Amino acid sequence: MRLRGKKIVSLVHHDFEDLELWYPILRLQEEGAIVHLAGEKVQEKYIGKYGVPAVADYSYSEINGEKYDAILVPGGWAPDKIRRFPEVLSLIQDFEKNKKPIGQICHAGWVLISAKVLQGKKVTSTPGIKDDMENAGATWLDEPVVVDGHLVSSRRPPDLPDYLREFIKIVEQK
Repeated sequence: MRLRGKKIVSLVHHDFEDLELWYPILRLQEEGAIVHLAGEKVQEKYIGKYGVPAVADYSYSEINGEKYDAILVPGGWAPDKIRRFPEVLSLIQDFEKNKKPIGQICHAGWVLISAKVLQGKKVTSTPGIKDDMENAGATWLDEPVVVDGHLVSSRRPPDLPDYLREFIKIVEQK
């Protein structure tokens, strides 16, 4: 239980990529972390791209970054919705400023782009948003997982084992 006592928040909205939300949550819980889901509305049921539901424990506006050790942003189409909330962008900026672990996979890079935290970072994502990541000032690499300090990024579901191995290491070190 490498992450006993660590608190992690995962963002959610409709059309999240089911595996990219649930696999990290379950792996982190297996390591002893407490993981909360934050969505637009508390107790809202969000449905993933393949029909798997997730219920938000908190609303975005209720999350205080000081109380969490790390944050996760899932992929799918949800990031295009998540990035429209100023409180989410502020939360990501807070994690960036305080060098707390940020995990992002697939299209989750859109949230970090909108938060304007990618300048000078090395990242990966789904190849479909490579240009967006580069236009935000990042160096994009076609690798299963890229770690740049406290930022851990990954491409897609087949890369989840590599992604979580590295994310868990980073959270454990903080």
